[in-house]
Amino acid sequence: MEKISKSRKSKMKKTPDDVEAMKLEIAEELGLLDKVREVGWAGLSAKETGRMGGLLTKKKKDLMAAEKRQKTDES
Repeated sequence: MEKISKSRKSKMKKTPDDVEAMKLEIAEELGLLDKVREVGWAGLSAKETGRMGGLLTKKKKDLMAAEKRQKTDES
């Protein structure tokens, strides 16, 4: 009997909508949006994925810092 495995997609973690929106924004900035729409995220090269990840991390850090500053300013 052959074992049927789940697709890779079903094992992937789901990302919140705000992170997904940031990923699309970064893909557009890097000129990768058309490629993502054609072949999906898995179609990106390791270099492209790394660049996306670095920029996503930077944006998230900047947002967290801005929220922290705003919270401090309100106090």
